[in-house]
Amino acid sequence: MFSFGGACWGSTPGGTADNGVAMHPAYSALPASPVAAPPLPARLSGLSRLAYNFYWSWHPRVISLFKRVDAHTWGLARNPVPVLQARTDWSDLLDNPEFLSEYEVVTREFDTYMDAAWDVPRDGTPPTSTWFGRLAAEEPLKAAALKRPIAYFCAEFGLHEHLQIYSGGLGILAGDHLKTASDMNLPLVAVGLLYRQGYFRQAIDAEGQQEHGYPHLDPEHMPLLRVSDPRTGRPLQVTVDLPGRKVQVAVWVARVGRVPLLLLDTDLADNAAADRPITAQLYVRGREMRLHQELVLGVGGVRALAALGIEPSAWHLNEGHSAFMLVEQLRARMKAGAGYEAAMEAVKKHAVFTIHTPVSAGNEKFDAALVRRMTAPLFEGTGMDPDRIFELGRGEHGDPAFFDMTAFSLRMATVSNAVSQLHAHTANGTWKEVCEGREILGVTNGIHLGSWMGQRLRWLAEDKSVSLEDLGAEQRSGRLPAMVNGLDAAKLWDGHQRQKLELFHFVKSRLRKQLARHGEAPDTLGDVDKFFDPGVLTLGFARRFATYKRAHLLFTDEDRLARILWNKDRPVNVVFAGKAHPADRPGQKVIAELWQKSRSERFRGRIFVIEDYDMRVGRFLVDGVDVWLNNPRRPLEASGTSGMKAAANGIPNLSILDGWWDEGYLGNNGWAIGDREQLADDNAQDEKDALSLYAALENDVVPLYYNRDQRGLPTGWIERMRAAMLSSIWQFSTHRMLEEYVERMYIPAARGR
Repeated sequence: MFSFGGACWGSTPGGTADNGVAMHPAYSALPASPVAAPPLPARLSGLSRLAYNFYWSWHPRVISLFKRVDAHTWGLARNPVPVLQARTDWSDLLDNPEFLSEYEVVTREFDTYMDAAWDVPRDGTPPTSTWFGRLAAEEPLKAAALKRPIAYFCAEFGLHEHLQIYSGGLGILAGDHLKTASDMNLPLVAVGLLYRQGYFRQAIDAEGQQEHGYPHLDPEHMPLLRVSDPRTGRPLQVTVDLPGRKVQVAVWVARVGRVPLLLLDTDLADNAAADRPITAQLYVRGREMRLHQELVLGVGGVRALAALGIEPSAWHLNEGHSAFMLVEQLRARMKAGAGYEAAMEAVKKHAVFTIHTPVSAGNEKFDAALVRRMTAPLFEGTGMDPDRIFELGRGEHGDPAFFDMTAFSLRMATVSNAVSQLHAHTANGTWKEVCEGREILGVTNGIHLGSWMGQRLRWLAEDKSVSLEDLGAEQRSGRLPAMVNGLDAAKLWDGHQRQKLELFHFVKSRLRKQLARHGEAPDTLGDVDKFFDPGVLTLGFARRFATYKRAHLLFTDEDRLARILWNKDRPVNVVFAGKAHPADRPGQKVIAELWQKSRSERFRGRIFVIEDYDMRVGRFLVDGVDVWLNNPRRPLEASGTSGMKAAANGIPNLSILDGWWDEGYLGNNGWAIGDREQLADDNAQDEKDALSLYAALENDVVPLYYNRDQRGLPTGWIERMRAAMLSSIWQFSTHRMLEEYVERMYIPAARGR
């Protein structure tokens, strides 16, 4: 039995957890489910299994159950563990038949998900209740290649807003990847870092300046449990060798449905005070500290898996932050006696790599002299020649002064991919000297529909008995498109309007708190209620505030914009949200300018800037705005998954033909800003795109929204909503994406081809 902190996780030799939940053989070294912790009445012990598995984060009925346990604590923590910890008297719930009935239904659904869907053959016939089970039944040779799990390394994971170990699109994609792997029952184990100070919380002051605050994440009050060493039963610690000392790394686990996510943590009393903060903050500004983090992620991650007896069939680097995991694998093979060439070949053939950005700042580079000094202990006693490794880390321009993590990963992977078709074209041009004729594939990103479809539209899907957890089967059977085509227009519009009302209530509350903190007068705070009319066309713009994303483009001609927004018969609102990295001064300047415009006489009441963008804010926006606005400078947007989330909710995109929208735009499911021509002069390009944006709003978007039939329904708009859903809910889902990963990357890497 393996012990995880205060709670125990165990398995029996037959592959069944102590509570009877079957385990996939690939995870025999990892836990299945927790024994009750904190203490609960025996009648309600299943609440602990639910609380310590992020399954709840994409199953609204589970969240509703925990809200019934303690709505106040849920509202404060947005996390089920404090909800259970806060309860001392359970008598009222034990006497509540309605609660007990819902508890039984929800726990039965969870246990069925975790048990029957593991597809463990019990009578010699593989079950077919999940995607991987069907693969095992229909193409057993392919499934056999993945008997051992894929190891998925990433610097950030966005599972839920309360676990703030993510910053933006990369982390959200990684979280959706894990949730989808769970739904598909794809054998996969993930590795990341436990940032106890997370990513910064954003506040915007009265002048629009971004302020940075860091939370304190206490694992004891989160759905995280400490992993124990299977050899000793004591809390597992692995060692990462650094110049002059050894850093101890703890291992925590977050269960994401059927997928375990191992999180590495240096905040241990066994470490020197100067080393304990290595894993404290995501994307810390100091380059040397960042290098320490990436050594812990790559080297420590490989050692943690080895300590648990997990031998991956393939190794997936999601961005270059974890590239040192390849060096660690090479070191271990050579220390075991393999020659350099044989060890290098063995490491390369099982590695796959995903590149996420064409922007130079997004590709990790370090001073080569610093990397040599920091990695020296990895080479000791192995026979490895550091010079040969550093040659592999030269960037596209061959500069020996820098070690380029992206270039190193591209050279070391058997197959690499970009995250949209246009991005693949761009990446192949950028990295052709590094790839030496090997193509970077285009595997377009997607979203986990169960996490991002709004509750009102989700109910409509459930009314049609469509499963959001088995999208591939639903798509191939024709039920998914039939569901969208079969949605009653009035019900679809009503569902969207209800989600829009929820957005407006949230935005009003958030904006009042912002303005109150700035010391605004009661009359000003009262005016907030007048700003949000659900009948007004509302655009949403939310993303990282890097300058290439051009949040300022809408304000190119402020007179023209004001006429659009303040049209008496056809007004328009715009809601902005987003963070700029603490070191990104130009991005912070954009936020300040937007805030000042939103408080100006010209735009006050039509332009809104909401602070502290996170997964919760994102859900409200992609569920509730009418149009999703995105206007990066082409071709610098690699993918752009927020627009996919909006489209899945029937919200048309108004976007530059960049990233996913370059392939997603069909003419009837949204609008394009500009065309595919790229001008050499950025100012000229901005002017051209701004004119196209204004024309689209004036001539297409606004008139279509306000054109109503005798019932008051915008029938033309509703058909565009339907087209947005039809074109996105499968094609831009992580279920489709993962099927491509399995076929094009994971199986070839697992087979060593």
